[in-house]
Amino acid sequence: MQNANKAKLSEMQRLLKIMAQLRDPQSGCPWDVKQTMESLTRYTIEEAYEVADAIANGDMHDIKDELGDLLFQVVFYSQIASESRAFSFDDVAKSISDKLVRRHPHVFANALASEGVSDTNENVTVERTQLNDSALNAQWDAIKAQEKQLKKQRLKQNDAIETSILDSVPKGMPALMYAQKLQKACAKVGFDWPDAAPVIDKVREEVEEIQQELDFKQRAQGALKTGVVPLNSGVPDNQQAIEEEIGDALFAMVNLARHCKVDADTALRNASNKFANRFKGVERLAAEQGDKLDALTLDEMEALWQQVKQSSSSNIE
Repeated sequence: MQNANKAKLSEMQRLLKIMAQLRDPQSGCPWDVKQTMESLTRYTIEEAYEVADAIANGDMHDIKDELGDLLFQVVFYSQIASESRAFSFDDVAKSISDKLVRRHPHVFANALASEGVSDTNENVTVERTQLNDSALNAQWDAIKAQEKQLKKQRLKQNDAIETSILDSVPKGMPALMYAQKLQKACAKVGFDWPDAAPVIDKVREEVEEIQQELDFKQRAQGALKTGVVPLNSGVPDNQQAIEEEIGDALFAMVNLARHCKVDADTALRNASNKFANRFKGVERLAAEQGDKLDALTLDEMEALWQQVKQSSSSNIE
C-alpha cells in the first residue's frame, strides 16, 4: 500500500513538473504559455462533459483518460495562480481536504477535535452516530451557512449590503442545472409548491401560453396575407414572447422533475441518447433497404421509426 501511495505521489509530482515546463516563458509551449484562467474555462467545461460521456459509455479506459484531462485543467489553473503567487496546487488540495473534513463532522470528529475545533457550537453538532438523510442535509446546510458567513467577513462585507439566498448559485451553470439549483434554494425557505399536482397544472398553463403566442403569430400572418393589414405594416414580431413562454415552460418542467425526484439533466440526457440510438436504427434500416434518408418521405421515415421503436420495446421485454 505504501509503494502504491509513493507511485501515485510521484506521478502527481511528474504532472506538476510537466505543467511548469509547458508554461515556461523561454522553453515552454507557446499555446500553454499564452493561456489565462479566463481562456481555459470553456475547455474545462468541455472536459467535464467528456468525463460524463465516458461514464455513460461505461468504458473504464476512456473514463481514466478523461479524468486525467480534467485533472490537468486543475493543475493548469493552479500553475497560472502559482506564477502570481496567488495559490499553488498544494493549496488547492489542502482547501478541498479541509472542506471535506469540516463538512463531515460525523465522520471526522476526531480529526476536528485534534485540530482544536469544538465538537459543538450554536449551529453545528458533531454526531458520532449514524445520521439519516434529513439530519445529514440539515448539518450540511448549517456548515455551509457558517462558511458563507466567514467568506462574507473575509470580503469585508457588512450587513448593509444586500444579499440573497440565490447569490451562491453560479450563473454559469448549464441551464437545466441552474434552474434546479435556483428552485432548490427557494424551496429551503418554503417558496415551493407542496407537491407535484400544482406543478403539473403550471406546466399545462405554460404550454397553453406558448400556444396563445403561436396562434397570435398565425393570425397576424393570416391578416397580412388577406390584406386586412397593409403589407407595408409588417407582421407583429412576437418571437421574443414565444421564446420567453418556452423558457417558462422548460422552467416549470424542471420544477416538475424536481418534485418527482428526477434529475432533469439526467432525464433529458437519457431521452436524447434514446432518440439518437433510435435514429441510428432508422439510418440502418434505410441503408438495408438501399435508401438514403433524404430521399424518403416523412411518412416513410416515420414507418422506419416505428419499426425501431417496436424492436427496442421487444428487447426490453
